[in-house]
Amino acid sequence: MKKRLLMAALVAWLWGNQAAAQDCLKTEALVALDARYETALQRGDADFLQTLLAAEFYWVHNLASLKEDKAALIARVKQPTEQAKQRRSHDITAQRLGNTVVLQGLSSVDKWNDDGKTYRTSRYQFMRTYVAVEDECKLLAVQTMKVWSSDSQ
Repeated sequence: MKKRLLMAALVAWLWGNQAAAQDCLKTEALVALDARYETALQRGDADFLQTLLAAEFYWVHNLASLKEDKAALIARVKQPTEQAKQRRSHDITAQRLGNTVVLQGLSSVDKWNDDGKTYRTSRYQFMRTYVAVEDECKLLAVQTMKVWSSDSQ
């Protein structure tokens, strides 16, 4: 009898953890988490990125001009060469297969010009792959491609 109760408790605990992980993959929750990722990049929140990024994280930037793993990205946000005025994602869609969701959309990044009064915007098409691991979602991979930029505003 004790074995059955122990097994039932273990199954309930495993199912509960799986349900929690699956909740983070719901589109609304994942888009909110992804917005926190954009804010962390803008503000240099290395602690949040340390938690969010999978150990195997990899980012391929525009035309493979830069490739970063988790350690490289965290080092870069700790020592930014330039602070973005604003980062925002929009026109986001989600594709899910099992415990993996790929968000795709556009990310607009505003950066100050040298005059400190005007800014320029770069828009990137992105794909970000999130995976449910144990009881949380981890960002596994990012690919971005610049699709538009302004001169200044």
